[in-house]
Amino acid sequence: MSLEKWNQRYRSGEQLFETPAPLLLKFAGGLSPGLALDLACGPGRNALYLVEQGWRVTAVDGSPVALDILQTRANQRSLQIDARLADLERGEFEIQPDAYHLICDCYYLQRDLIPRMQSGARPGGMLIAIVHLADLDQPQGTPTRAYPGELRQYFAEWNVLHYYEGLPHESCHQRPVAELVALKIRR
Repeated sequence: MSLEKWNQRYRSGEQLFETPAPLLLKFAGGLSPGLALDLACGPGRNALYLVEQGWRVTAVDGSPVALDILQTRANQRSLQIDARLADLERGEFEIQPDAYHLICDCYYLQRDLIPRMQSGARPGGMLIAIVHLADLDQPQGTPTRAYPGELRQYFAEWNVLHYYEGLPHESCHQRPVAELVALKIRR
């Protein structure tokens, strides 16, 4: 979907979820706050939750409408967030190596971004990813949907704490998903 279509969806009130992803609540809720990166953050439900928990968050999205909503929400709560407008598909945001204690990528699949996310996590850092799965008649996946087992395959060298494929655990998403929580192994 183009960034302009995302802007239209956000303007019309679609995809304006408030509650953080349950996977983030479950796995990041007990972590000591540090530096977090929320990629394809949309209006920022996950980023705002993390900031409220004491994290220093960089939230990145290509939609200026989404980031305006995020900034308004942050200002209403007197929260500081580093919101960055960047088209991830065009490589407009550089992920610094070994920089983040936590990286979130919820409901966004960009395969060439995965190695950069992996590099951006500090040793011992956590990565939380949720992607939609392709339909059964698409065994190789699609540009925006993973095939079964694909997400886990990218993290074979990591300590995988959670992997799930099936129906989503939140009502705002209807398509089957793959969920992954993994720790970057210290070397």
